[in-house]
Amino acid sequence: MNNLVLIGMPSSGKSTVGVILAKTLGVGFTDTDLFIQQREGRLLQQIIDADGIETFLDCERDAVLSLNCENTVIATGGSVVFRDTAMQKLRKNGTIVFLDVSLQTVLERLNNIQTRGVAAPKGQTIEDIFTARLPLYQKYADITIKADGLSTEETVSAILKAVK
Repeated sequence: MNNLVLIGMPSSGKSTVGVILAKTLGVGFTDTDLFIQQREGRLLQQIIDADGIETFLDCERDAVLSLNCENTVIATGGSVVFRDTAMQKLRKNGTIVFLDVSLQTVLERLNNIQTRGVAAPKGQTIEDIFTARLPLYQKYADITIKADGLSTEETVSAILKAVK
């Protein structure tokens, strides 16, 4: 099996779904946000606050480029789509699965944008972030899963059905 790479907005369920999907498939799991934090020795928000968004996006890209895994479910950070080189690396040995949730779902779930490590310029709203990222998620997706209203298990089942 190639890697399954989950992309989507913060709070779309990439990490939660990714863990269950990996367990279901009996494969490895990698969360690139956690990988970046381990690599940098800082929280995502600390990187953004201290070094700025562009530097954070470069750290995210570099972390993805350094990944060397097969048969793994990879949950990416929501901003990974801003670096084409990172997306090409992920696509080279994987299937890109976009967990598509509505803006309303994101607004309901994402209540800690200031501390969660969401890469967005100061003053940008969740709506602004959603509008900027949606076309990129659509561009890179091999498979799109409409995840609004689905439980974690239902989302995993939809992914499994789509990749078979």
